[in-house]
Amino acid sequence: MTYDDFLTSKRREWSGDGLSISDADVPNGLFPFQARLTQWALRKGRAAIFSTTGTGKTRMQLAWANAIPGRVLILAPLCVSQQTMAEGEKIDVAVGLVGHGSRIEITNYERLHHVNPSDYAGVVLDESGILKAYDGKTRTRLIRAFADTPYRLCCTATPAPNDTAELANHCEFLGVMSRAEMLASFFVHVEDETGGRHMWRLKGHAHDAFYRWLASWGMFLRQPSDIGFSDDGYVLPELRIHQHIVEAGEGMAGEYLFAGMNAAGLRGRLAARRGSLDARVRKALELVQGDDQAIIWCGLNAEQDSIAAALNGASASVQGSDSEEDKIANLTAFLRGERRVLISKVRVAGFGLNLQHCRRMVFLGLGDSFEQYFQAIRRCWRFGQTRAVDVHVVVGEAETHIVANVQRKEREYDEVSTRMIEHMRIAEQEELGVTTRQRETFAPEQASGQAWTMYLGDCIETMERLPEHSVDLSVFSPPFLSLYTYSATERDLGNCTDRQEFLDHFRYVVQGLMRVTKPGRLVCCHIAQPATTLVNHGVIGLSDLRGAVIEAFVRDGFVYHGDICVDKDPQVQAVRTKTKALLFVQLHKDASWLRPGLADYILVFRAPGDNAVPILPDITNDDWIEWARPVWYGIRESDVLPVRAARSNEDERHLCPLQLPVIERCIRLWSNPGEVILSPFAGIGSEGYEAIRLGRRFIGIELKREYWQGAVRVLTELETTMNAQASLAL
Repeated sequence: MTYDDFLTSKRREWSGDGLSISDADVPNGLFPFQARLTQWALRKGRAAIFSTTGTGKTRMQLAWANAIPGRVLILAPLCVSQQTMAEGEKIDVAVGLVGHGSRIEITNYERLHHVNPSDYAGVVLDESGILKAYDGKTRTRLIRAFADTPYRLCCTATPAPNDTAELANHCEFLGVMSRAEMLASFFVHVEDETGGRHMWRLKGHAHDAFYRWLASWGMFLRQPSDIGFSDDGYVLPELRIHQHIVEAGEGMAGEYLFAGMNAAGLRGRLAARRGSLDARVRKALELVQGDDQAIIWCGLNAEQDSIAAALNGASASVQGSDSEEDKIANLTAFLRGERRVLISKVRVAGFGLNLQHCRRMVFLGLGDSFEQYFQAIRRCWRFGQTRAVDVHVVVGEAETHIVANVQRKEREYDEVSTRMIEHMRIAEQEELGVTTRQRETFAPEQASGQAWTMYLGDCIETMERLPEHSVDLSVFSPPFLSLYTYSATERDLGNCTDRQEFLDHFRYVVQGLMRVTKPGRLVCCHIAQPATTLVNHGVIGLSDLRGAVIEAFVRDGFVYHGDICVDKDPQVQAVRTKTKALLFVQLHKDASWLRPGLADYILVFRAPGDNAVPILPDITNDDWIEWARPVWYGIRESDVLPVRAARSNEDERHLCPLQLPVIERCIRLWSNPGEVILSPFAGIGSEGYEAIRLGRRFIGIELKREYWQGAVRVLTELETTMNAQASLAL
């Protein structure tokens, strides 16, 4: 594999394992953007279409199901099956209820236990937002039931763009990545600004990579232009929201309604809602007068019973306790115009139904769920609606804060959705083939002084340009396994999903070092044993990176020359990492979790061949007695170059440069004055600082611009100071 090919393989994107489908294979009746999305989902095999209401998800999922080789099951909300089958007839895709012998079958989520998932090659989750409950029984049952189903498609209009749990549940259902893997790859667990509650925050350098990964299995769009297609026919008519505040009746207890204050707590809210029931029902009756059809959304059984009784035979009332047959009969009566008013709860009839023949609805009170509010409105205000839609929200005086809360959520949803679409627009259009993906470009730079050169670029590519056998000693500390900590590029050795990918990438570094190192000369590589975590690795322990790095050098021809253990202060580690393996509280709780602090190691490797120029260190016998010890003591962890000026705002951790005394000992022991010292991961220039100070020449390579600029500044200032001191000495 070439290095370019390897970098491409490091992209955390879902390549898919689906089908190839041509334009001719898509059923007639799909708009161009719908056909393209269907083809993309088929190519992926397992994918999600997060498309707003009215953009034709039903037709897309039917076209997808029609192309799947084998039986397909569609799971949908209650009462949606008939509409789905009707849509299938329009595009010549036959759909039948489960048990009726059709290749494509449909049923509702409540009947999942009546089907055998192994009977189906494909499954569609219509209104897949049902997955949002992380610990919900339905969510868990769905993931387990279809874990082995080859083809899976999720369709929903309202995934919360900032809801990491909902996105994680979708990608876990699809088998793209587990929830733990997604969080470990792109997010960091932090405490929110108010303290106390922990949340997952997207890593600073992970934004672009996360949205590209998301676009590789999930398409977000509110209108066709979001993915590069025309919006003709998708510009919706006006949506008019009207708020009506009614006075509370005498039934409102004084303890729940104070002057200028809203009802608080569940008990207070229920009392407030019941206290204003009669007034709200009277207002709702006024609002649905006339010949036009209307929908009334209720939250309480008492509301639904009261308004249904007042409307008498003019309404179709659909309750959760009704039989499936009665629900279908009442909804059908409303759809056919046989009933003028539909009365129901959003959770019963507010998801999946196409009711754009109606332009008027009333919320007989309001709950805190923005999703239910959004979905209910979108039953009417969707593609195919030709008239302005009027939405009336009728609440009591003590419930106005609920309206304000839902409106706040709506504003936040619009803002976050807009940002997400903007982030994903380019990646989605490249995924769909609307535009061509551009390869990552990297423009190398360099800066030089009297005795040093700093290259900005990829160390692997830069070492290919250095003269062969031109380096006398290499001293460096490579990035360890920690995704998107210091940069977003695939060239970053730290951006590896697991240990094996890190070692695969590191091998190119070792091969570059073999090429540039003089025969018989040494390479000093600093590493530490990384800890494993329950979230990222499934177990709390250590990973033997030291042994793996030794094996990597030896495999490509280096001789394992020796190693030095650098002592570390366990108390400093305990304060910094908070690991329970070092804490006093664990000592007195259960010592089985205790382990020593993690040391640093300097691994020393020798290039094959004979050294042409003897190394004559400027150290005494006493120095050598001290330095020959297998453990170096007395190295202060704080004895490093200052890094604050080089840190980026997006960096998740502080840069941890190698201690200057460690570098000094390596350079003095294994190189002569005037010789070339190389650091392929130069950071802010610590190895260069010591090399120049000790009279050597230095070549440094750094991938991150901020660190490269810091190193150039450090080395320039050092050389200026040394020149000034030399002038004074004369």
